[in-house]
Amino acid sequence: MPKIKTNRAAAKRFRKTASGKFKAGHAFKSHILTKKSTKRKRNLRGPNIVHKEDSGRIARMLPYA
Repeated sequence: MPKIKTNRAAAKRFRKTASGKFKAGHAFKSHILTKKSTKRKRNLRGPNIVHKEDSGRIARMLPYA
C-alpha cells in the first residue's frame, strides 16, 4: 500500500495529546496586541483543545500523528 501524505499546514498547527485529542494555538494572539487587555492575552496563552466535531477532519490530515 502507498503511504499517505501528511497535510503540512495542519502538521504545523496541531499536535496530538496523550489522550488522543488535538491541541492547537489560540487565534488573535499574533499581532495588534496593544488594544487587547492583559486578561484577554493571558487567557489566550493556555492550550486550545480542538472540538470533538473537528477532530475527525484533523485526524485525516495527520495520518501518522
